[in-house]
Amino acid sequence: MRFKIAWFIYGAAILLASCKSHYTLVEAKRSEYNINNIVSTDSGIVKTYLPYKHKMEAQMNAVIGKSARLLTKSGEGESLLGNFFSDAVTTEALKIQPDIDFAIPTTKGGLRNDVAQGNITLSTMFELMPFENELVVLKLKGTDVEQLLGFLTKSGGQPVSNIKLNINNGQAQQVIIKGQPFDRDRTYNVLTSDYIANGGDNVKGLANPLERKVLGLRVRDALISYVKQQTAFGKAIDAQLDGRITKN
Repeated sequence: MRFKIAWFIYGAAILLASCKSHYTLVEAKRSEYNINNIVSTDSGIVKTYLPYKHKMEAQMNAVIGKSARLLTKSGEGESLLGNFFSDAVTTEALKIQPDIDFAIPTTKGGLRNDVAQGNITLSTMFELMPFENELVVLKLKGTDVEQLLGFLTKSGGQPVSNIKLNINNGQAQQVIIKGQPFDRDRTYNVLTSDYIANGGDNVKGLANPLERKVLGLRVRDALISYVKQQTAFGKAIDAQLDGRITKN
């Protein structure tokens, strides 16, 4: 009896399998629909996204501070925009890791937009820093810092903080880090972005850190936090050229 039942189940399975439809593509037709000013507005779509658009615009246009002057990245060695960017990010990072020695949180190419004189909005910060880069601290040997100094000089200077140097005949001279002369026999904690730390913009000297620590703070969030804090103190953003990178 069990034998007959087993054969019945097996036969039913074969029958069901044979009854399944098998489809084969024999023809395909497609059309292209260009998205341009000829396409009429779909009121249904507009009605769906409009509330979100208004909410986003309200958030992005919110004023978070003021700039006392136009901040641009133009300049020899250093720039107003580069100094603001570096000092702002370093100030916020030091709250997390106080033993940071100096910073190169971006390159000149990473400064994506000027900061106009007057109101600073949240959108201003997104335009300046549109990427989701994280801040990291690298512990570097003095010899690796020498390579980084070589990059700074050959590139004509980059946005930095807590470091001063003079570029003379393509060499870094009179290097002062956190108020002390550079010592190639010690280690340094260098603040940068994960993009730069991973080889972005061909920055030299960062490939073999002794330690690497992710701070859990985005570069843009640090900028926003700094501007808001200055506003809370009743201060406008007033970056200055202070001679941190000079050229002979």
